[in-house]
Amino acid sequence: MPRSAALAREAAKLAGSDALADQERPVSLVDSSAAFAEFRELVAGAGALVVAEVLQRKPKPDPATLVGKGKVEEIAAVAASTQATLILFDHDLSPTQLRNLEKALPVRVVDRTQLILDIFARHARSREGHLQVELAQLEYMLPRLTGRGAAMSQLGGGIGTRGPGETQLETDRRRIQRRLLHLKRELEDVRRVRKQQRHRRAGVPVPTIALVGYTNAGKSTLFNRLTDAGVLASSRMFSTLDPKLRSLVLPSRRKVLLSDTVGFIRNLPHTLITSFRATLEEVEKADLLLHVQDCSSPERERQKEEVEKVLKELGVLGKPILSVLNKVDLLPENERSAYAPGEWGATVSAQTGATWST
Repeated sequence: MPRSAALAREAAKLAGSDALADQERPVSLVDSSAAFAEFRELVAGAGALVVAEVLQRKPKPDPATLVGKGKVEEIAAVAASTQATLILFDHDLSPTQLRNLEKALPVRVVDRTQLILDIFARHARSREGHLQVELAQLEYMLPRLTGRGAAMSQLGGGIGTRGPGETQLETDRRRIQRRLLHLKRELEDVRRVRKQQRHRRAGVPVPTIALVGYTNAGKSTLFNRLTDAGVLASSRMFSTLDPKLRSLVLPSRRKVLLSDTVGFIRNLPHTLITSFRATLEEVEKADLLLHVQDCSSPERERQKEEVEKVLKELGVLGKPILSVLNKVDLLPENERSAYAPGEWGATVSAQTGATWST
């Protein structure tokens, strides 16, 4: 595959293990194919060009390298032959695994969480978004400082920057911890402002509706269709990061507030949910959730389960939830009858504005 600077920031090689994506149950080949296709979308969203892929089926992860010594040697050979500049794993790596892989492989190694954080950093626009991304990045980095090259073992310098005998590693860790505390205080200020805004809204009660769903399900397109907000609606994953809130007048002439939030994804790292708590508060405080689903996707049921998993972690599954089956226009006519709206559902095309019913 030829390289192209116009297409990618870095050439990348993917290495994954489908048996590790869900260690509690066997993963079928169909699941593996869909998961890898989704990972390719993540890689494209980060601006990388794939020059090779390596897939492994393994009954349990190798504690030292995740994939085992033989597979590491294979990956190293593929990376050398394709002149890849980056190796991406569709799995989270422990600090030990990351350290061992970086020693054994010829180029930099990035795991799934790092990749998602890179995409988040690209799409953050507001001050709040930048704070949340930096918080998540530092929380990811802190336990992985050990062994990051010889520079980490050098003594630090400067008055007041270290104690007697303190290494550069300890200095870096202490600086990160200080920065983490600062970021958490700033995000608490954001939450305080949001709380004050909600209190002001409570003076004139206006119900709040939150759009939730898998990334690229069409939430932002539906948000624009309903509110004429003109927010970015892209097919790239996580194109919407910062929350949006707009007023909406229903056909009954009742006024509500509609919020658009970040999309969810398979195996969304817990650290991201924690770091983006301020953003996800709009979901927690909403009176109604619109669960937007891509009914044209063969993975709709699995995506639905992933969203419900995050909603359960947020403690909001008990709220009223309306299923919005989107992208019905992409289905053949003879398949649309399978998506007839029920009492708690609607079938629409956010792109065209059409609705569908039996």
